[in-house]
Amino acid sequence: MTVHPTTPPIVVLGAGPAGMACALSLHTAGHPVTLLERYREARPAGNILNLWPPALKALQAMGVDITDLGAPNHTTFRNAKNRVRADVRIPPHVTEQFGGGFIGLLRPDLYRRMLGSLPDGMLRTSQEVTAIADRGDDVVLTLASGERISTPVLIGADGIDSGVRTHLWGDSPKREHRLHVIGGYTFEPVAQAQWGELPLIHTGTVQGTYSSIRSDDRIGYQWWVLEAWDPRTPAPADLLAHATKLAAPFPGALPALVAATSPENLQRWPIRDRKPLKQWSKGRITLAGDAAHPTSPYAAYGAGMSISDGYFLGQSLAGVDLTDTPTVVGSLQGYEARRLTHTTGQVQQAYILGKVFHHTPGPLRPLRDLILDHTPLLQKQVGERSPGEIIAQLDGMGDGILHPQMR
Repeated sequence: MTVHPTTPPIVVLGAGPAGMACALSLHTAGHPVTLLERYREARPAGNILNLWPPALKALQAMGVDITDLGAPNHTTFRNAKNRVRADVRIPPHVTEQFGGGFIGLLRPDLYRRMLGSLPDGMLRTSQEVTAIADRGDDVVLTLASGERISTPVLIGADGIDSGVRTHLWGDSPKREHRLHVIGGYTFEPVAQAQWGELPLIHTGTVQGTYSSIRSDDRIGYQWWVLEAWDPRTPAPADLLAHATKLAAPFPGALPALVAATSPENLQRWPIRDRKPLKQWSKGRITLAGDAAHPTSPYAAYGAGMSISDGYFLGQSLAGVDLTDTPTVVGSLQGYEARRLTHTTGQVQQAYILGKVFHHTPGPLRPLRDLILDHTPLLQKQVGERSPGEIIAQLDGMGDGILHPQMR
């Protein structure tokens, strides 16, 4: 590997999961990295979280301790009578290797693990970028403080409102899904809850879900309810009361889990994304995470895809001489090519599932439910396709950041 001692660090903007993953992966690949965060601290934007095995494999390769990071769950899609519509079965060898197929955890726990793995001095907080200029042989950033930073590569991991994305491709409107989620967690014992199970249950208009979580030495459950919501309408004044009302018709443990949740452990977020880009990279600049592919939580995969972005970025730049502009540009395009089709598919599938379950006109809902209950459509689309894609991703990741799959 060629690393010139005078080459400045690669700069990553944004210290969320995508940014930290990019920084850790590039560091593992042997490159110096500076991670810039505009806020005073790197803080999680949310409470509950789930990860699939590819993200766990990526974290482990970056040096993040994934021991007991979360709790394993088996996922099923069910109707309002608790009948299984789709069963997402991950092969045993994968669940054995990564501690489960679908891992439930709290977002602050992931942040602590990733922040704890960053080398001293890599993260700089309170750093707002006001201008970006790709000069061909380097990229120059101007900060609000007046400082100018030269970098051989700029990674925009600065979220759905990414300034780097706007710099590269112009502004694009957010796509409102006209949905919102209320979610929370509890460590109180709930007898009805099935440990290790994640039932995604749909009534005619609402999704209600819970999964097991682990946080340090505590075990508990996270849950969420999702419904159609006009973004022009103010949020419910009492989130717990609203969630309680939505959860009441559901079978099983969901109503009891909501009742056991303290108001401070609740959060609401409206669902929106942006239409997928056809290209992420231009010159020495590229995107990762929500800056590249903001995703509805219907994919249950936004943070996981962001972490995997970082892994593949590190692989693509491993061994690259950062002073060699054509090679850098080609490597960033190669990274993008390995991620674009998969992430675009996930974004679009999440958008479509949200419309199917929550925006089907009332007269058509019985037909929709008849199809979902009595045909293999959902099993093929979700129950079989998702495990197949997970296996393909794990195989495509190779044996580590420095040992990519031969292609």
